[in-house]
Amino acid sequence: MRGFFMSNNSNGERYGRNPLLVLAGFVVLGLALTLVIFGGNLFGGQNEPAAEPEGSILQQVPAFEPAEVNINALPTGGGPLEIGSLAYDFALNDVAGNPVQLSDFTGQPVIINFWATWCGPCRVEMPELEAAYQKYQADGLVILALDQQEPAEDVALFFDELGLSFTAVLDNEGTISELYGVANVLPTTFFINRAGEVTAIHRGPMTESQIDGYLAETLPALN
Repeated sequence: MRGFFMSNNSNGERYGRNPLLVLAGFVVLGLALTLVIFGGNLFGGQNEPAAEPEGSILQQVPAFEPAEVNINALPTGGGPLEIGSLAYDFALNDVAGNPVQLSDFTGQPVIINFWATWCGPCRVEMPELEAAYQKYQADGLVILALDQQEPAEDVALFFDELGLSFTAVLDNEGTISELYGVANVLPTTFFINRAGEVTAIHRGPMTESQIDGYLAETLPALN
């Protein structure tokens, strides 16, 4: 009998399977599948969307706001000026060294005259400009006489000699002359209305009647 039982155990280990080991294998396999399928949710975890990084692109880009139209903001360049164009803004000094900027006179009619003391036709024209200035000064007329690349002393002496009372401005480098497309054509005059628009361009000296005609289109008030 002893030999028989020993023989049976030996055959079971060789040819059979332990039921407890089989059961344990199924349990382990089931747990593994459960973890794969449900993941961290079994332990109370939740898949939350990633937080938006601080200072996102949407927060950095300001909302679009339409620009306001301001007649004081004159352009500073962009091609040849024509009748109806906005005059180009500029800032220069007068003969005393005080800054003069065109856009400061928005709302007033302005005559911009390009000239030089050595220019004969300019000398002939200057008294006509002074007459217009005296006649229309009460209407807010401003005359800016942009001298081309000459010392302030020479310009001041010229104005004193002719008794001119409007504003002499120094275009020391000729940059505004170039901006306005004047080149070497002196005198050249631009008439600017109260809205900053060019109403007339005259190349060469002007007579009093011509100036009056241009100002008739320049002086009317804004609508």
